[in-house]
Amino acid sequence: MIAVVCVYNNKDVFEKYLLKSLRIQSVRFELIALDNSTGTFSSAAQALNHGARNVQTDSAYIMFAHQDISFRSTRWLEDVESQLNALPNLGLAGVAGNNEKEKRLISNITYGMPPRSDGKRIDAPLSVMTVDECCAIIPREVFKKRPFDEEACNNWHLYVVEYCLHIKTLGLEAYVLPLDLYHVSTTGSLNSAYFSTLQKVLMRYKSAYKKIYTSSGCWDTATPVMGQRLAYYTKKYFYGFSRWLIATGLVPAWMQRKKRKRLHQLHQDR
Repeated sequence: MIAVVCVYNNKDVFEKYLLKSLRIQSVRFELIALDNSTGTFSSAAQALNHGARNVQTDSAYIMFAHQDISFRSTRWLEDVESQLNALPNLGLAGVAGNNEKEKRLISNITYGMPPRSDGKRIDAPLSVMTVDECCAIIPREVFKKRPFDEEACNNWHLYVVEYCLHIKTLGLEAYVLPLDLYHVSTTGSLNSAYFSTLQKVLMRYKSAYKKIYTSSGCWDTATPVMGQRLAYYTKKYFYGFSRWLIATGLVPAWMQRKKRKRLHQLHQDR
């Protein structure tokens, strides 16, 4: 059995997506829904740790889910638990992630409006370095020994990334599962709070990793976060300006594709 923990700030979104898809599931589950519309919790780690402590059933797994995800079948929870039970050294599993081998998003999910897909699709669970926060499932016994880090992750970012890196120091694995899921939100812009937490994560794990691969990109543990933040915004605004040039017909689309390929190669080689 799976306990689902969700902290939400928009009741309509929560009911339209996550709750609606939970109600049609083929197996029993426990739901811990935390209304944070008034700012009761100051961070995701704080809220989700509180939710996990209030699980009442004997659930073997705890799923931490965003309010705006939707399961794509009535057997979704049933299929998840079956896959989790077969995974060796399981520390955490999710529906999107990244690793050193692929260096890109690994996921079968769709996202945004209208729905679209991105990254590498898989047909079997794949070991990764980190998993995206939109949906993360942790064995309950593992989480009891080590909850989310409320000190390092004191806002709404990277709490699952930090958890993935930690469990690997214990000899456990993080996986992406080959399951369909719809996520309304996209990654969007990374704000100052993201980079504040990123700095703490990179400092903590710089002795173990040269680079940390996340669903939002690759981060170098030896490079100051300020420089990586500048590079991120430069790249973001370059692409935005390029798309505007293409839309206005001032730059042919093939020139942009060629430039993007070159930048991608430089990013991988750095």
